Amino acid sequence: MSKETLDVDSDDINLVAKALSSKTRVRILRLTSEKDIDVSRIAGLLNQTEANVSAQIKILENAKLLVSRYEPGMHGVRKICSTKVGTIIFKL
Repeated sequence: MSKETLDVDSDDINLVAKALSSKTRVRILRLTSEKDIDVSRIAGLLNQTEANVSAQIKILENAKLLVSRYEPGMHGVRKICSTKVGTIIFKL
């Protein structure tokens, strides 16, 4: 699957730059670029709590770098995440 190019204009540079400024968020992007993965699995791979991973995912979603969907799971629903972009272009 081909990833999108995100053109970031001057109004959104700070939002996207902040999202990329965290090692944890960059690791989440790398994990989700390889395959769609649920929040609990990401938390386990990163040795983080699901609450922290969820907060980091929300920042990535707000920056339009990640997309999520919900699917039925063993105990309710699972939030499945995938990286939305492959290239980011900052326009000054």
